[in-house]
Amino acid sequence: MAEARIRRGGTARLSSPRGKAGGGRSTKGGRALKRQSWVDRLIELIPVSEATLQRMASWAIVAIVGGVAIAIAIFMGLPGMARQQAADIAARAGFEVEKVEVRGVERMDEQSVYNIALGQVDRSMLSLDLPKVRTEMLKLGWVKDARISRRLPDTLVVDIVERDPVAVWQHDGQLHLIDVQGVVLQSVAANAVPDLPLVVGPNANLQTAGLNKLMENAPALKPMLAGATWVGNRRWDLRFQSGETLSLPEGDKESASALVNFARMDGVNRLLGRGIVKFDMRDPDRFVLRLPQGRVEEKPTDAAATGKLLGAKAPAEGEEG
Repeated sequence: MAEARIRRGGTARLSSPRGKAGGGRSTKGGRALKRQSWVDRLIELIPVSEATLQRMASWAIVAIVGGVAIAIAIFMGLPGMARQQAADIAARAGFEVEKVEVRGVERMDEQSVYNIALGQVDRSMLSLDLPKVRTEMLKLGWVKDARISRRLPDTLVVDIVERDPVAVWQHDGQLHLIDVQGVVLQSVAANAVPDLPLVVGPNANLQTAGLNKLMENAPALKPMLAGATWVGNRRWDLRFQSGETLSLPEGDKESASALVNFARMDGVNRLLGRGIVKFDMRDPDRFVLRLPQGRVEEKPTDAAATGKLLGAKAPAEGEEG
């Protein structure tokens, strides 16, 4: 029987032996056992100390607060205001675009370059938007490439790579200087046309690269070329400085083959400079010569002999080949 103690002046209370169940907390090895939550178990799996975790949590809170502060500042435009203030201070100190040094210009008008460089709203050397200036430079017809750089305290250096003009394009009664890619460089007055081939017709400017490649097949004829007409958006009529016109067939291979044959025949029989109006090679089976109207041959046999040699047909006066 369990012992009972009677406290004087009070009620009696039975006490159980220590370590027995009956209202007390169970112990093991003298230490109380606590029920662990899943969070505690997860923390025990992380290979860092509890102090380290606390420091990491503190830095995370600081980072979050700092990020929120930066976001609020950006929303209110504070960085932009600071940059603008710094740019204004630099400009007042003399760091502002006052001079423009242009390099590489030989043909184009430099004034357009100055207008772009000095026409920027913000001319502070600190905040000048160089990619924007370059983009505006590349819109100029003559400019193939451009490099923009600063030279402190107040000079903007512009290096220009110009396009090379290769022909004059005639379209809708206007004359334009163009490069090999057909880019319009500038307008040309009728009384100031440079000594370049004339290409005529809609989209003829876009075919200039193809024309140059075509003429490379007959290098002996290239210096004699006065101009070319892009006919029907499909083939070329070549005009030579001696006045003749050569009609070529459609297709890159076909036209190149016809031009090579014409160059060979001209080298053997000197076709150019003999007063023939037109050579027609559109039909691969025929080589047609057109003579001027009213022309009287001093030696009629020459044309006939040439036609016989080349397998050509010489049309009568007024006949179109």
